[in-house]
Amino acid sequence: MNKFALAVENLTKVYSSPKTKKHNKALNDLSFEVRQGEVFGLLGPNGAGKTTFLSILGGTVIKTSGKVNVWGFDLDQNPRQVRASVGIVPQEVNLDAFFSPKKLLELQAGLYGISKENRITDLILKMVSLQDKANAYSRSLSGGMKRRLLIAKAMVHQPPILILDEPTAGVDVELRNNLWENVKALNKEGVTIILTTHYLIEAQEMCDRIAIINKGNLVALDTTEKLLERIKTKKINFKVKNIELNKNLMMKDINFKINSENSILVTYEKNSLDFGEIINYLNENNIKIEDISTEDGDLEDVFVQLTKH
Repeated sequence: MNKFALAVENLTKVYSSPKTKKHNKALNDLSFEVRQGEVFGLLGPNGAGKTTFLSILGGTVIKTSGKVNVWGFDLDQNPRQVRASVGIVPQEVNLDAFFSPKKLLELQAGLYGISKENRITDLILKMVSLQDKANAYSRSLSGGMKRRLLIAKAMVHQPPILILDEPTAGVDVELRNNLWENVKALNKEGVTIILTTHYLIEAQEMCDRIAIINKGNLVALDTTEKLLERIKTKKINFKVKNIELNKNLMMKDINFKINSENSILVTYEKNSLDFGEIINYLNENNIKIEDISTEDGDLEDVFVQLTKH
């Protein structure tokens, strides 16, 4: 599967203020590709440029320079085809309280110029498990149902690419899992998924590849597995017998954190020393070790490592 669903080349966006004459570069020569059929994560701290990028794709912000190609269509030459190729699920839940899901989807299809005979409203409602609520007022839907309805609205014109902007913000664990089941089902049908989220564990579990941007720059792009290999630190939990909470433990390039009278978390850089040196040091300080366990690093460690500067 070599074809690209999305290709971004040297994308730059500069916001200028006529009053202060200051220039803020929200995106700086951003270049990456999203493959057809993959689940692609776009991560970054607040102010990294994610919202600006999504707004450019959605047509609400005009880029300063660079190229964007969506499903074979150039953003400058074919803006309508680009918008028709993308369904964007916004972060905010904004639904008319007195319209039913079916009515909302019918109206959305009309906005895209889809004739009545070509609409698949019932099928989309079934895809997001809302067929039983087709004629209920939107205000009566639960938080999770409203999120699924936003996905349905983004899919009325059957776009090949679905963009989810913080889709599980404020949603409880059960509803989050339900939402991801729907997203996985759409991806299985061939829909390319682009995801932004602050829940890094979600990105780790869901995404085939992940791009991390910081201050408008691309700082990493790789498979989840390869990104996890970048983790430089190792964490070890020591279960110990009655250590003083204010005991001062110090070794070069090692961080000791006393969590309780029976627990010490040790963090150090991989390959910087022999594990036995830590055990010897604890023994020399009359700390009795009862058990040892290691903590595998996760995507959050990579994220912090790449965006801390």
